[in-house]
Amino acid sequence: MMKGVILAGGKATRLRPLTWVTNKHLLPVYNKPMIFYALESMQRAGIKEVLITSSVEHLPQFINLLRSGKNFNLKLSYAIQEDAGSGIAQAISLAEDFSVNGKILVILGDNIFNHNLTEAVKDFEHQEKGAKIFAKKMPTENKQYGVVELDKKGKVISVEEKPEHPKSDLAQTGIYMYDNQVYKYIHDQKPSARLELEVTDLNNKYLRQGTLTCEIMDGWWIDAGTSYDELLRANNLVSEFIKSGN
Repeated sequence: MMKGVILAGGKATRLRPLTWVTNKHLLPVYNKPMIFYALESMQRAGIKEVLITSSVEHLPQFINLLRSGKNFNLKLSYAIQEDAGSGIAQAISLAEDFSVNGKILVILGDNIFNHNLTEAVKDFEHQEKGAKIFAKKMPTENKQYGVVELDKKGKVISVEEKPEHPKSDLAQTGIYMYDNQVYKYIHDQKPSARLELEVTDLNNKYLRQGTLTCEIMDGWWIDAGTSYDELLRANNLVSEFIKSGN
């Protein structure tokens, strides 16, 4: 059965001073800590076991808050990311032993959304090999995201990291599914100009293999860890969503 991985590391410099003494994924979003939303998305999708990765100084805070995961009907494990600035792909590599050669659903812990992943998980569990990314339509002038380009049949043509001239209005979100090839690809990966193992470079390896697919998300999606404004927007959207009875 597919396992889950929530990445909750990083330095969160864009949210300082809020993150001087705590991890951004522990900041409140309306009525609960930010990381609860990723955990609840995993649980709704039928995931039973989840690995949480974070830095050595912050991981004890997650353990103290989440403990075994029993309150989410999940079994939680934890892994230390020694270098918070080494990139998303490097953090994903920490799940190699945890996944036991199986498929994984990866969610960046500051992604908050109401798209249901259940069917995508079921479909990917039956897929022979490959990776799946998730995209959300965003304004093309917003250049802080990776951009996914699809052809008329929905096939992925390109994935670019924060391009100056976006080829589409589809932002690559922080939600990914991978088969067990992912660890070999990461081990062979070279650091980018930012000296990070970029997740977009990883996804492009699957694109070249011809096994990368993309699902366009319904509802709303927020990368709440990118700015004060996005964090505020997340609070407001979640508040409206809950008060509307959803």
